[in-house]
Amino acid sequence: MMKINVKAYAKINLSIDIVSRMDDGYHNMRMIMQSVALHDAIAVAVKKGDGISVRTDLRYLPCDDRNIAARAASVYYAHTGITGYHTSINIEKQIPVCAGLGGGSTDGAAVLRALNELHATGLRLETLQKLAEEIGSDVPFCVAGGTALAEGRGEVLTDLPPLCDCHIVICKPAFAISTPELFSKINVDKIRLRPNTDSIIEALGDRNVGKIARRMYNVFEDVLPKGTSAIDEIKQCLLDNASLGAVMTGTGSAVFGLFDDEDAARAAYDELNQTYKECYLTEPVGKLEV
Repeated sequence: MMKINVKAYAKINLSIDIVSRMDDGYHNMRMIMQSVALHDAIAVAVKKGDGISVRTDLRYLPCDDRNIAARAASVYYAHTGITGYHTSINIEKQIPVCAGLGGGSTDGAAVLRALNELHATGLRLETLQKLAEEIGSDVPFCVAGGTALAEGRGEVLTDLPPLCDCHIVICKPAFAISTPELFSKINVDKIRLRPNTDSIIEALGDRNVGKIARRMYNVFEDVLPKGTSAIDEIKQCLLDNASLGAVMTGTGSAVFGLFDDEDAARAAYDELNQTYKECYLTEPVGKLEV
């Protein structure tokens, strides 16, 4: 048996914009994505046999081919033509689900990296990212992570200067938001406010976390359904505790704030943790070597 343990890092969106609607019905995105230290722990083992099995420590998560980790393994084996192995994947979840933090996507990306190493196939990053496109929109970014501009459906990636050292507080309220519902509410021609993506990219180059935080924006916040007022409440708590900026990540429902002061970040975390169960104090993570 061969076995490897890998970390599957969560992602946040420093900005999300929708540029247009494409002919295939999907939306043409323009967003800045950032890996953070919050992660799931993935153990992948292969032995002689056949089939793919998945286990998680959350009973309500599917363990068949509906699980992105299982789909990633299937895509990898279909591409490489490797047969005669049973692959078992064990996932210990730390990233909250249905939060906009890429929890499923990053698990799938981690499985691609793990199998590439276990089988010594030597697939290059570009090849792994191409395989990731078959699995999900955020998976190509999650293969190596870091800081990147993601365009198209998320598969067109441009490396950006890394987010400078800072402290990040993430808080997820006790509800999920339907991604299809938010996309259905977006009218690209009527988007009133957009992130200043180019200015954020410039600020990344300047290593100016305050300038980055002040320009963060997520167009999905303009079409949130009723019953999501906790998102604004979390944002306000972060700002009241000296966050340099706060925004919802992905299609929610998690919210994060950037801090340049660790004590202030800890104070925000402590206050939010009194009301919300899923709170995290974390930091940026750079691009992985693949």
